[in-house]
Amino acid sequence: MDESLILAKHIADISYDDIPRSAVDVTKKSLLDGLGVITAAGTMGEGCRQFIDLAIAGEGKKESTIIGFDARVTASMAAFANGSMSHALDFEDAHDKALVHPNAAAIPAALAVAESIGNVSGKELITALTLGSDVTCRLGLALTEDPIQYGWYTPPILGAFGATAATCKLLNLSPEQILDAFSLTLCQATCSAELTHSHRSLVRSIRDAFSAKTGVLSAQLAERGVIGFEKPIEGEAGLFRLYARENYDLAVLTDGLGEIFEGANVSFKPWPSCRGTHYFLETTLEIVNAHDIRPADIEYIKVGIGPSPLARTLCEPLESKQHPKTAIDAKFSIPFVVALASVRREVALKHFIPEAIVDPEVLEIARKVTYEVDNNLGADEGLVELKSKQGVFRLKTPEFAYGHPSNPISEELLVRKFVDCAAHSAKQISDQHLKRLVEMILNLEDVRNIGEIMAYL
Repeated sequence: MDESLILAKHIADISYDDIPRSAVDVTKKSLLDGLGVITAAGTMGEGCRQFIDLAIAGEGKKESTIIGFDARVTASMAAFANGSMSHALDFEDAHDKALVHPNAAAIPAALAVAESIGNVSGKELITALTLGSDVTCRLGLALTEDPIQYGWYTPPILGAFGATAATCKLLNLSPEQILDAFSLTLCQATCSAELTHSHRSLVRSIRDAFSAKTGVLSAQLAERGVIGFEKPIEGEAGLFRLYARENYDLAVLTDGLGEIFEGANVSFKPWPSCRGTHYFLETTLEIVNAHDIRPADIEYIKVGIGPSPLARTLCEPLESKQHPKTAIDAKFSIPFVVALASVRREVALKHFIPEAIVDPEVLEIARKVTYEVDNNLGADEGLVELKSKQGVFRLKTPEFAYGHPSNPISEELLVRKFVDCAAHSAKQISDQHLKRLVEMILNLEDVRNIGEIMAYL
């Protein structure tokens, strides 16, 4: 089969009018959500400032905006800087089943290229972002086992291909050029799962800088005539064979292509932590709120997880997860986030600043959180058992965590989240301009030039 070519032709041929309204609406919300998270990460994201400073220090054409910093750099370096911020707070959208963040690299890459082209309309940007998100999600869904077992961390790897798809569409590349671009992406996109074993590393935070830059460079090089190879995805040494060995289903890449856009199935995060923690966080909040349990009342919290590599990663090693050293490590810890929810009864950006992750009251409860693998649970199932002075409470995690399309966040709450995030922007944005930004993004199909949006950022 020629899945790479089928995908490339699909990207080249599709137009805005081919995209269902439901997918268009979610793409606009993803852009609003993603831009809000990026603006906040400019001041709150660990490790981001080094990427921003490096991009600004470089010489080159001033063509694309570093969001929140009144600076313009080359498209690839703008994608690099903005990509470092897109996942730094672990607050952007996610596809729960595909286990990817499909817009973390695509949004920075597409915006940078769109600005460099000039006069890109809202409809063109919607089309590019919808394709980029769909490609990333389909790649994730095609995996039948998590390549983390082979040492690969796939969200930024797959996200690079989505970023490439989005930028190729904006540059109006041919199917053959898109194959070349995917080939170049394969030669650049990688991420070691060693980041899950290091509790001082910030790579998990800024990883999408590399993916976004890869998407831009791959498309630009293909546009200039660099020849790749015919089967970058399904080939003998293509994406799947390299990273997943034999654990993939190629049919998923093309099933319903052009009719189903998986980006429409993303979840929007109500809390700034790894999506895998949300099931346990939500369940803990339900218990402590229903029974008015105070921190001093808690004797222990036991978390039951199914046979899921991700869940184990969020719990192991337990001692480190109970006392994280960085904000991104805290966000990637079920014990810490569950403790935070039980103590503060909310989980917000302010709870992951340096002073907050050493909060003695939260850490005391975190030490009381343990876990066990329960083979009676499915891979996507979990359980929270909390013993307090009021009694022992056991509750299964929800099938769909808050923010999932089947348990959605309202548009009103998404707008509030955007405004709250933008309040942390390095560049002050007035209330009037924030209101205008929200209006333009939620009506993006009517925007003639996305430069109007970037001017406010």
